[in-house]
Amino acid sequence: MTPDSELKLTRETAFHPRTSALTRDFSDYRGYWVPNAFDNLGPVKEYFACREQATIMDLSPLRKFEILGPDAEELLQRTSTRDVRRIAVGQVVYAAFCYESGGMIDDGTLFRLGQNNFRWIGGDDFVGTWLRQQCTDLGLKAQVKSATDQLHNFALQGPNSRRILETVIWTPTAATPIADLARFRFVVGRIGDFNGPTVVVSRTGYTGELGFEVWCHPKDATTLWDAVWTAGQPHGLKPMGMAALDILRIEAGLVFAGYEFDDQTDPFEAGIGFVVDAGKEEDFVGKAAILKRKAAPQRRLVGLEMIGNETAAHGDGVYIGRSKIGVVTSATRSPVLKKNIALARLTTEFAAPGTEVEVGKLDGHQKRLPATVVTLPFYDPQRSRVRS
Repeated sequence: MTPDSELKLTRETAFHPRTSALTRDFSDYRGYWVPNAFDNLGPVKEYFACREQATIMDLSPLRKFEILGPDAEELLQRTSTRDVRRIAVGQVVYAAFCYESGGMIDDGTLFRLGQNNFRWIGGDDFVGTWLRQQCTDLGLKAQVKSATDQLHNFALQGPNSRRILETVIWTPTAATPIADLARFRFVVGRIGDFNGPTVVVSRTGYTGELGFEVWCHPKDATTLWDAVWTAGQPHGLKPMGMAALDILRIEAGLVFAGYEFDDQTDPFEAGIGFVVDAGKEEDFVGKAAILKRKAAPQRRLVGLEMIGNETAAHGDGVYIGRSKIGVVTSATRSPVLKKNIALARLTTEFAAPGTEVEVGKLDGHQKRLPATVVTLPFYDPQRSRVRS
């Protein structure tokens, strides 16, 4: 929201009738009430359910924008870090939008629904405002429409997610069945059979596990939830909240807006330099600054393994002696690794794996926690589980 946007009260998502029956622990996430943890479970049990069986999580607060019109591809080619011309219909890519300075506006996923029809899924409403202004400035014929209120979604994640979903979602004969859907692809299907409500299923997620995201109109949300919930019970399906998700995404080395990146951080500093298709012919907003910063990097996102049982926290300084060399961006206790871990942005001179550093508490000097720099991700380094 921009400073002059009209104020809005925190709202309930279309899945609230089902999640509210399982917990009273809700928190505000980007203007919506979403579960933080569930009754009789809690973050650790929810975490292990995702790692070992399957979990379902309401992610409806994600912002959705439809980019339509004859110049839709041109608009995204000139604004996003990806080479949009190479994206096939039915494909999803992880991408970012940046300012001219190279600092990031937002990250998210870009769906190609048709030749001149795209969908952006991110976290920030400002992306829509910014894209509309870029479209006007470039003199292009395209429309950027908010679809957040028309599309609510949940994530179904975990090793059993595929076998649950393939029994629920019907797909046309000519479409890819759920069982064969590849990573970063999507398919349009229906709940139950040909006569069921329409949904979009994407092979995407934010946990480092095999998983899917399912998108529907709010009027069909409870029908979709009930179908997946019933099908999932024989496979150990549990609900999951934001607290467990934070543990999972830190273990997987996945970045979060306001923590691993902001408008002062370029994609390479944020650890997602792979989203920058620097070889594409067209210029895009921030390209010159990003390539300049890539050539002379100042900071790098790394992992820290803490020594001892005390955890770090977002904003803690990282030191070598009296010199501050970086900052902790996210931290947690890893249940499966049995270690305290953290994501940190360090100066490149001290970002090599094996470097011994200290995390400063209090004023940064009165209390220090020893740590070692490690490569990311912490869990499943080859990312074989998410590719399975």
